[in-house]
Amino acid sequence: MKLFRNLMTLVLAGFVSFGAMAQDHGTKDEAKAMVNAALAHVKKAGNDQAFKDFTADKANWTKKDLYVFAMDMKGVVLAHGANEKLVGKNLIELKDQNGKGFAREFIEVGSTKGEGWVDYDWAHPVTKKVEGKTSYVKRIPGFDGFVVVGAYR
Repeated sequence: MKLFRNLMTLVLAGFVSFGAMAQDHGTKDEAKAMVNAALAHVKKAGNDQAFKDFTADKANWTKKDLYVFAMDMKGVVLAHGANEKLVGKNLIELKDQNGKGFAREFIEVGSTKGEGWVDYDWAHPVTKKVEGKTSYVKRIPGFDGFVVVGAYR
């Protein structure tokens, strides 16, 4: 009986923890601030080191459900705080479930305006449910690429 009670306590604690994580959304303001912090890090550490940090250093570059990623103007992922397997992949053709080519839109915003917001639908990394997301894109000065952080709406 004691084993069953302890097991149930662990299971319930897991559900509570998962529920808290699923509801811990970052905001648009936090996403924009994180992009600006990422650009300051690029300036200080250099592109290569910063890209490695954005991918590997979860303590500094992943907050709530926000993470930094970087892409070049051809659509190649240079860094990705949520999925390091995407680094080196060309995602220019990536579309959301509604057919919106948001990767191309990132490139358009980064190359023409220099910064701005892109809205699309994407699976939340914790809940795996598709939700509305808005990502702040900002070009890396002196480099043919940009950093992005997205917040679920």
